[in-house]
Amino acid sequence: MGYFSRKLSSEKRTVTNRDPTAQGLKNLFGVKTQSGTNVNNENALRYTAVFAAIRVISESVASLPIGIYQFEKDSKILSRDHELFELLRYKPNNEMDAYTFKETLMIHLLTYGNAYAEIEYDKKGIITGLWPVHPGLIKLYREKKSKELYYEVRIDGKTINLPSYKILHIKGLSFNGLEGLSPIALARQAIGLGLATEEFGARFFGQGTHSGGIVELPPEKIMSDEAYNRLKDSMNEKYSGLGKSHRLLILEEGAKFNRVAIPPNEAQFLESRKFQLEEIARIYRVPPHMLQSLDRATFSNIEQQSIDFVTHSLRPWIIRWEQAITNKLLFGKERKLITVEFNMDALLRGDIKSRYEAHAKGRQWGWLSANDVRKIENMNPVEGLSHYLEPLNMVPAGKQLEIINAKRGGTKNEGENKTNSKGNTKS
Repeated sequence: MGYFSRKLSSEKRTVTNRDPTAQGLKNLFGVKTQSGTNVNNENALRYTAVFAAIRVISESVASLPIGIYQFEKDSKILSRDHELFELLRYKPNNEMDAYTFKETLMIHLLTYGNAYAEIEYDKKGIITGLWPVHPGLIKLYREKKSKELYYEVRIDGKTINLPSYKILHIKGLSFNGLEGLSPIALARQAIGLGLATEEFGARFFGQGTHSGGIVELPPEKIMSDEAYNRLKDSMNEKYSGLGKSHRLLILEEGAKFNRVAIPPNEAQFLESRKFQLEEIARIYRVPPHMLQSLDRATFSNIEQQSIDFVTHSLRPWIIRWEQAITNKLLFGKERKLITVEFNMDALLRGDIKSRYEAHAKGRQWGWLSANDVRKIENMNPVEGLSHYLEPLNMVPAGKQLEIINAKRGGTKNEGENKTNSKGNTKS
């Protein structure tokens, strides 16, 4: 099982053709936004909100183990013998562990909207490795005659054309279903504004309180060239900069210094920074408290927001991963016998009180055994604790006495009485 046997798809959907040179220049230098800053997929990570959002999603996905499960009758069993198990669970290639591999591909997904990994096969067609490929090096195109999809990879000035089955491609939000859209490109203006506010703050503190002012002389005074040059040099060299703030400023010939810079609070600097952080949280669907914005966080809502993050933010990405792996790494009938799943239980565990209350309900109502609970809590099973309880008060309506009598070995139906030898009636 797992031997290579796959034909390339001949679907005739349109592919957006890109000029790799122009795209490479955009990725390198970025596109200038209305705020005056250049934004590309790399320097967007310099904005702390973007970095934090991408980091929390990529690290969360990377921390989830991938399981290969085989269907057997009505159950599924972890298939440790499958050739994909070790690749996806521990070591995708000779240079990376599984955590690094998943984290790298998620960063590509969250910046470029696409994640690629070259699939390495041995001579028998068995998958032996998965190697990440930077999205900026790949162009997707369709061969004119056969209408088959190919991936054009440019490395060290050389072009390599790889057929579709050689690339594991995980896509983000897409218009055509073949290529994902870059979140950075779509949110370029919002990210650019965030970078601009950071630069404004850095320049404000870097230049100290001596920037943006006017030196005023009395009407009857005219500053000499020597005094002007001394004033200019002293302002730029002795008083400009955060480390030179609050020094004594010496002016000549009756001159006065009048500040005209807009204070950051008047320019709503802090409010703008907070709003831009919320913008990034909105783009990546990350709760603000995970970006260290705790203004609206309370003890009662953080746990629910964390659960929402798992179900509404991580789960769509996880499904993209699972389906891409299933379609590209499983072949033919394998898809009916094998399933690939991320284990998300650890992210939904909650606090110890909530977990134990849930375990108690599962144990009480009969769908969990004591050993099931121990397994969930990462404890070894104990002999004799694998049985399930049966709630006695949960029976079909009108059948309670009938079931009780049947269990006692009686033959009387509901409403019938038993009479003893003395003639006394006994219910």
